[in-house]
Amino acid sequence: MAGLADTGSNPDVDLLYDINGLAKDAPHWFDRVMEFVGEYGLLVAMVLLVVWCWWSVRRKGGQEAASSVAALVWTPLAAAIAVLVNVPIRGFVERPRPFLVHQGLDVLVSGKTDYSFVSDHATITMAMGVGLFVANRRFGLVGIGLALLEGFCRVYMGVHYPTDVVGGFALGTAVALLLSPLAMALLTPVLKAVETSSWGAWFVRARGRSAPGEGTMIPGARKDVESEERDLAA
Repeated sequence: MAGLADTGSNPDVDLLYDINGLAKDAPHWFDRVMEFVGEYGLLVAMVLLVVWCWWSVRRKGGQEAASSVAALVWTPLAAAIAVLVNVPIRGFVERPRPFLVHQGLDVLVSGKTDYSFVSDHATITMAMGVGLFVANRRFGLVGIGLALLEGFCRVYMGVHYPTDVVGGFALGTAVALLLSPLAMALLTPVLKAVETSSWGAWFVRARGRSAPGEGTMIPGARKDVESEERDLAA
C-alpha cells in the first residue's frame, strides 16, 4: 500500500508541484512565515479559538451552558482520538513523504521521517474545527477555515501530498461527528454536575450567572409571598 501517488503523472502529484511551486517564487521571509504557521501557528490558533469560544459560552450562561461546554471539552478529545486512529492507518499504508519520492520540491521543514498518509496536522485541525462547529457554528466556521489553511500549508511546505491532507480532513471530520453523540451523552451529565457544584461552577458559567433552577420561583410561591406581605401590612 505504499504507492498512492508515488509514480507516474496524476492530479495528486501535479497539484503537489503546483502548490509547492509557489514556495519557490515567494520571498524567503514569506516561506519562513508559512513554515511557522503550518507547523505550529495554526495549531496554537485553534487552541486559542477553543478557549475563546469557551469564554464566550461561559459568560453567556443559560440553560444550554453545560451542553455547550461539554461539546467544547469533546473538541480536543476528538482531535486526540483521531490522531490515535491515524497511527494504524499510517502503518498500514506506509506512504513515504513526497520529497523522498519526487525531485525538485522545495521542502520548508526538514527532519520528517515518518509516513505521509494521513496528515496529523490536517486531522487535528479539522477534528477541532468540526468539534467547534458542534458547539458553536460561528466559531466552528472559523475553525474549519483554519483547518483548510493548515492543509494548504502542509502541501505548500512540501511535506504532504494533497490526498494526505484530504484524508486528514475526512478522518478528523468522521471522528468528531460520528463519536459526538456518544461523547455528548457521557460528557453532558458530568458538566451539569460540575455546573451545580460549589467548586467547579466557574468552568461552566461566569460568576453571577444563574445555574439552571436558580433565580426561579416555584409556581404558587409568589402568591404566598404576596399574601404574607398583606398580612404583615394589616
